[in-house]
Amino acid sequence: MSEPSLQELNDSIEVLAAYRDRLVADVTAMGQRLKLPQKKVDATLASHAELQRIEAVLTQLLSQRDTSSSI
Repeated sequence: MSEPSLQELNDSIEVLAAYRDRLVADVTAMGQRLKLPQKKVDATLASHAELQRIEAVLTQLLSQRDTSSSI
């Protein structure tokens, strides 16, 4: 399998970051509609399995991009 281009990495990072931001906004909005305390919303965001996975993948992609761009 060939290495992704810098543009492909940037596109993937952009799309994944946008998805993460939408997910955070949705969870936050739902918490506000349910009148949950902000601490509870923050705890939910911190323990959200999908958000944790997205952050891990974003970290990996950013590292890969940084490595690729320094070559």
